[in-house]
Amino acid sequence: MTRVKKKSFLLTTFLAPIFLAAMMILPSVIMFMAEDKGKQVAVIDQSGIVMPYMIDTDAVDYTDYSGRSADSLKTRFKELGLDALVLVSPLDSVSRTVSVSAFSSKPISMDMKDAISRNVNEAIEEYRLAAYDIDGLKQIMEDVQADIPVSTYTLEDDGEEKITSSEVYMFVSLIFSIIIYMFIAMFSGMVMQSVIEEKSSRVVEVLVSSVKATELMFGKIIGVACVALTQFFLWVVLTGILVVGAGAVIGFDSLAGSATVQTEQMAQMTEGLGVDPEVMAQSSMTPQMEMPSGENEMAAVIQTLRDIDYPMLLISFVIYFVLGYLLYASLFAAIGSAVENEADTQQLQIPVTIPLLLAFFIAFYAFKAPDSQLVFWGSMIPFTSPIVMLARIPFGVPLWEIIVSVVLLLLTFAGTAWMSAKIYKIGILMFGKKTTFKDLYKWLRQK
Repeated sequence: MTRVKKKSFLLTTFLAPIFLAAMMILPSVIMFMAEDKGKQVAVIDQSGIVMPYMIDTDAVDYTDYSGRSADSLKTRFKELGLDALVLVSPLDSVSRTVSVSAFSSKPISMDMKDAISRNVNEAIEEYRLAAYDIDGLKQIMEDVQADIPVSTYTLEDDGEEKITSSEVYMFVSLIFSIIIYMFIAMFSGMVMQSVIEEKSSRVVEVLVSSVKATELMFGKIIGVACVALTQFFLWVVLTGILVVGAGAVIGFDSLAGSATVQTEQMAQMTEGLGVDPEVMAQSSMTPQMEMPSGENEMAAVIQTLRDIDYPMLLISFVIYFVLGYLLYASLFAAIGSAVENEADTQQLQIPVTIPLLLAFFIAFYAFKAPDSQLVFWGSMIPFTSPIVMLARIPFGVPLWEIIVSVVLLLLTFAGTAWMSAKIYKIGILMFGKKTTFKDLYKWLRQK
């Protein structure tokens, strides 16, 4: 109750849902607002073939300054109202290519750089095709090129087909993995910090005179767990209210209308995580014959979001968070009881934090291959299963695997809780000596 009444808890509880809802609603708005508008670019084309392909867009206006001195233009940027100067070298007849340099008073944005590169590449490709002197070669090349979208469906037990978007499952998997990692690390650390505070202030000596040391440890662990669950459920409820309210105001049609922007944003995100954006784009396409006109990729995303089994996901989150938190909180409580200040915890924390970080990294691989051996065993080993299994669940996991994983996690918690209680009972009253792993082993052996 002391923690729940703190201003920091209340601020975090009510601000986090706003942040989460904004992540779901505002990406398209941000993408539109982040685009370049009306940039003026001067082009000196010494090759004679590139300028016709420098086509104006809403973001960039190209002006032909071929024949002018590049050095003179570099000193007159403000006078001419230029944002950039593109210098195309003379054509190399041997390699049939050019070199391109861009100059600007401020760093060129990635969008502008990509647009310039795309236009130049198109010009060179057209020049090289023409050099073969084959009638209709351009049309042949266009006919040969293929970009076949792959529509993905899941089959129900009765054979019913449901369109899916693997990227949505990846996104849900990623978000829940990050949240459970953050919760376990944050609240387990909170337990350790609380134990250290009570020990360093000698308050614990008064407390253990009234209750058993193990009762004090588990009471603290359970109390912080209640704080965490309270905050999580408030986040779920408030985020749901904000998203539903925004959906009612904006409308799902508006969300679906921004499919192109959303797809580009998701492609950038997945590419940064090591996922092939072409695979992403293909798996989110939907066949026109199955969908009414006017619908697009975003419709598949929205349909997939509707089909996710949220009750199962939330129940799994609570189970794995509670058990994972209890496992790590008991270990962190034992570490806190063995030291007198936070500076002394670094060495003892390493064996505990390594599995937690390893689980986080495996979870990032889970959406690429949720049934691989690495991910499977990561979801079974108790020290990594709370994070990795939650990353697998959106992709579908057999019930027996979840049951085995939960049982192993529960048994491991029972074992670590017993060891942590023995360390806590002795360590909480030890002062004046820096604790080592050898000391912890001695305490475990004492009866």
